[in-house]
Amino acid sequence: MNTFLIIVNIAVLLLLMYGLFVMQKKHVSFSKRVFTALALGIIFGFLIHLIYGTTHDVTTKSIDWFNIVGIGYIKLLQMVVMPLVFISIIGAFTKLKLTKNLGKISFLVIGILLGTTAVSAAIGIGSALGFGLDGVHLTAGDAEKARNDQLAERAAGIEKMTLPQQITELIPSNPFQDLTGARATSTIAVVIFAAFIGIAYLGVKRKDPGPAEFFAKIIDTLYSITMRVVTLILRLTPYGILAIITKVAATSDYEAIVKLGKFVIASYVALIIMFVVHIILLFLAKLNPFRYVKKGLPTLTFAFTSRTSAGTLPMTIKTQTKDLGVSEGIANFAGSFGLSIGQNGCAGIYPAMLAVMVAPSAGIDPTSLSFIVTLILVVAISSLGVAGVGGGATFAALIVLSVMNLPIAIVGLLISVEPLIDMGRTALNVSGAMTAGVLTSKATGEFDEETYNQPNIVEA
Repeated sequence: MNTFLIIVNIAVLLLLMYGLFVMQKKHVSFSKRVFTALALGIIFGFLIHLIYGTTHDVTTKSIDWFNIVGIGYIKLLQMVVMPLVFISIIGAFTKLKLTKNLGKISFLVIGILLGTTAVSAAIGIGSALGFGLDGVHLTAGDAEKARNDQLAERAAGIEKMTLPQQITELIPSNPFQDLTGARATSTIAVVIFAAFIGIAYLGVKRKDPGPAEFFAKIIDTLYSITMRVVTLILRLTPYGILAIITKVAATSDYEAIVKLGKFVIASYVALIIMFVVHIILLFLAKLNPFRYVKKGLPTLTFAFTSRTSAGTLPMTIKTQTKDLGVSEGIANFAGSFGLSIGQNGCAGIYPAMLAVMVAPSAGIDPTSLSFIVTLILVVAISSLGVAGVGGGATFAALIVLSVMNLPIAIVGLLISVEPLIDMGRTALNVSGAMTAGVLTSKATGEFDEETYNQPNIVEA
């Protein structure tokens, strides 16, 4: 009987995917297909949850099959992340788009990412204090205790690292290992390695233009092929979102969400306020914020459902260059740096809120100015090197709590609502990277305002 019901669920998913395919054939816009997939996934997933529950054999095995589409799509995006970062950064040098303003671009991108993370930390502190969040009353079940045991082991390694040691972790010692994404800081390491190759290319070009020209042609060819692969994968976005959000809706622990509802609400209030800050920054740069929201929404929606900033990178770059008028070089810098530096949601709001919640248990007044200023500075500096995949927020929280000498157990106590909050955090991370790209491009004069003001989204 269960096998039959599983087959029925798979058939329903395939039917919904066929409906999205028909919409594509009828040339329905990309954004409408994405939001249709989101709505269908929520409804289908909630029905599975309502009929079978989260732990029933039918639910778990159905989701296992759905993951071929959902997780398979995320893995395809992750597959192309490192090649895209590596080739696109070198390509920025061979096309001579960054050489004039390289130092200014790097300073602005990193400065905006770290600056907005500091602001997001302040907003997280304000939200936690405003909602009166308190970590003392959180209870630990078996899952939470097991999670805390894992975190204790992870924290032991982090506590031994000084801040300078954490910064040196960004520097590549084995770029081929980093191209596999082996470390949390691999993306930044690949950017640094690619930048060195780009600078070396410029030196060779001045002394011996022949080999440099040949090298540039190779990079241009590889870039064209890589972007074609990205385009092919992005066309699968509606199907990936359908499967991913179905899983989320079917397997979420709604009772735990209600139990920790105050923390969930406080988190999303902070996330929304920070997103409004992004909008205000664009407005101050004399750009239409509604254009940004409309064109960025499909990318932010995917980031929300997938919970991976790294997996969203191809869409982040595409949205900046094709829809928001950002130059290729700056889009690649902002997108790549945004994966591991200054993540507004994971490395800004979340650890700041947790620090405020546990401060009283350590005998610290979370409303004191010295604590707040210190926390904001620690959050901003510690945001260097946070991984752009699931678990990055946990890593950031462990660093901040360890540096501030606060108990880390609270991180494991929130495991039941972690996925729900992580969705919003990831979307905010991606918005921060895109905002940094747009503002930097505008400030350096490498911005195509005509593309930004185009009303429609460019199809993948």
